[in-house]
Amino acid sequence: MSERRAQSWPVRVFGLLSRINYAIALIGGVVLLATVIFILVDIVLRQTAGRGLGGSDEISGYVIAGVAAWGFSYALVERAHVRIDVLTGRLPAAGRALFDLIAAASLTFVAALVTSYGWRVFYRSWDRDSRANTPLETPLWIPQSIWLGGWAWLTLVAGMVTICIAALMLMQRFDTVQSVGGIGSELEDEQ
Repeated sequence: MSERRAQSWPVRVFGLLSRINYAIALIGGVVLLATVIFILVDIVLRQTAGRGLGGSDEISGYVIAGVAAWGFSYALVERAHVRIDVLTGRLPAAGRALFDLIAAASLTFVAALVTSYGWRVFYRSWDRDSRANTPLETPLWIPQSIWLGGWAWLTLVAGMVTICIAALMLMQRFDTVQSVGGIGSELEDEQ
């Protein structure tokens, strides 16, 4: 029993990451829906009352940036990121697993790099109390913190996926790597 438990921990961790990211995706969807309603109300008020709520373009831009940043992690655990598989489809399971590990590690590196640079921008905005050059004069640290949080979360999730793939490879469970970090396929969706 303990051997089975030890072998399955990467799959359980990945399952937990999937459930958390599903909840984040639902929240992002609700936020997007609320933004659409806000924009529609603004448009209707402009057409009927001659004056809208204002700021819908600015707020929608912030929302899109934040939802996109947080959505990257959901795409990762759903294996929806685009990857070219011309070579990997012809490899044995161990070879595909190696490419999956390289892809996950590369994503972790890029996400960490963006997070690092994003932190500098966020800190500068916070330190200088920078504000948007718009009628709302939004403190820039607010939307930047949401965007940065999404990238930091992606860094953590991608790092955990990389660790799960590496652990599965060490356990020689190469076929299981496909369900954690492999390329999603239309054939799997039909099953």
